[in-house]
Amino acid sequence: MKVLLIYPYFLEKRVHTEDTSVVPMGLYSIGALLKENGFDVEILNFYNLNRSSPEIRNSLLEKKPDIIGCSILHGNRWGGIDIAGTAREVDPSVPIVFGGAGATFLWKHLMTHFEAIDYVVVGEGEYPFLQLVKRIKNGQKDRIKDIKGLVFREKGEIVFTGKAEVIPDLDSLPIPAKHFTYNHLSLTRGCPGACTFCGSPRIWGRKVRFHSAVYFVDHLELLHKKGVDFFYVSDDTFTLKEKLVIQICKMILERNLRITWVAISHVNHISEEMLYWMRLAGCSQISYGVESGSEKIRSRLCKNIKTDAIEKAFEITGKYGILARAYFIYGCPQETWETIGESIDLIRRIKPLSVIFYILDLFPGTALYDEFKRNFHVSDDIWLNRMEDILYFENDPELSQEMILAFGKKLRAGFYENLSWFADEISLVDKKELIEKHSDFCSRLAMTFSHGDYAEIDAIPHKEKTVEMLYRKALGYMPNHRAFLGLGILQQKNREFKAAAENLTQGLEYFPDSEPLNTCLGITYMNLNEHEKALPHFLKFPDSGQSVRYASDCYRALGEPQKAAMLKNK
Repeated sequence: MKVLLIYPYFLEKRVHTEDTSVVPMGLYSIGALLKENGFDVEILNFYNLNRSSPEIRNSLLEKKPDIIGCSILHGNRWGGIDIAGTAREVDPSVPIVFGGAGATFLWKHLMTHFEAIDYVVVGEGEYPFLQLVKRIKNGQKDRIKDIKGLVFREKGEIVFTGKAEVIPDLDSLPIPAKHFTYNHLSLTRGCPGACTFCGSPRIWGRKVRFHSAVYFVDHLELLHKKGVDFFYVSDDTFTLKEKLVIQICKMILERNLRITWVAISHVNHISEEMLYWMRLAGCSQISYGVESGSEKIRSRLCKNIKTDAIEKAFEITGKYGILARAYFIYGCPQETWETIGESIDLIRRIKPLSVIFYILDLFPGTALYDEFKRNFHVSDDIWLNRMEDILYFENDPELSQEMILAFGKKLRAGFYENLSWFADEISLVDKKELIEKHSDFCSRLAMTFSHGDYAEIDAIPHKEKTVEMLYRKALGYMPNHRAFLGLGILQQKNREFKAAAENLTQGLEYFPDSEPLNTCLGITYMNLNEHEKALPHFLKFPDSGQSVRYASDCYRALGEPQKAAMLKNK
């Protein structure tokens, strides 16, 4: 029996594609459970398609699924509806199942208005979906009503079978990495918070369930053996249990997993000992939900954090060589130029090296959305409009689109104009065992300014000076290939060829077989008109087309056209 699990596309393009491009972890978990129960499962990521993409119909025709499941967040619900309509045209008999947060909170709306959807799985989906697939396979549709956590139609009426029990032992689930390859995973399900803009507590509950350290690290190791060495740990708060996190980090080190990973945390649940072990185990970034510099707004959003806790978390995270990223939300209830100023003041104090700014959205399943429905006497049928979300400010007479645009511009300017200063203020803890990590941190951050996210942002002042400072800081800890090369390229760009030659020569003492360093040094010598010195650095790589071309140019400059022609022909 063929089960096709689909992650549909969104209506709108994102600035940060990582928000929408990744198949939800739950889909892999469902797929793994189905596979271990003998079903043929395939997962399709349609995030980059649209309503008119022929790939959708072609995939359905080619794969001939017996059951289709669509993972609905919220912004991709219309993608799911479109795909369901196409699937119904291709095969009118194929059962179509919706699940995920968007379906959980809008199941009545979806089942009322969209006949192509046959079932909705509400809440945690692994076992309800497995039971549904088994009943359909065995021709037992009359027993579907016995499955908790399911919505279906019977005699024209919508039937909800009641809330399913959550899985008490998360380790009882199969590790999806046995069957699939990806780089997002989590340690927990649930969130103790009660933020009014977030639906997570209503999906998972506020009681947090944990995988064991062994399960989590086994998960990492399986993926690492498949060639994955960078991971997103996507828990709402990865660091809730300090001892568990430290146990995981020690296990990563014991197994010699050379990986890099990023996590999400809460400023109230962080400590220096935990950060020490996280950095040793490869954690390179932690994202914190700050939301606003205004305690009044944070209180309105039920974000239970104090300013001093925010400042402490960013200070200690940064000093362990972990990039502290801040999430800010603007366009909130009671937002004014004064509260925007408070956010900018807080940014200057916590000195984040990355900030993500969001406009406040209203999503089903959140307290703010419920408040919106009560205040404006609207129902979930508002989502019959082909839109992804509702922005809070659109329904607040004290806010306007012009103000929101101005708020966003002011916040970004406040961050970017101080970013070089933030980088210059980095002070890393003096621990011998972290020297390699510190060097790596500084060199990677330099690359962000020279070639990464910040390279094209003109609002950031003194970028070149910052890049040079960070590369030199990296080399101050230990020889670093990225730093030698990056500094050499910067020196070339500024026509400081003698300094570049000296720096790159030093780099080759530590990394003699590096093609990029050899090539960069060879080009430097060519610029110094020292082609005889340049030549050996290119000849060292006879299988590299680029090196061969440069070597040919050197022979020509040295008056040996036959050798130049021979290399060129090669």
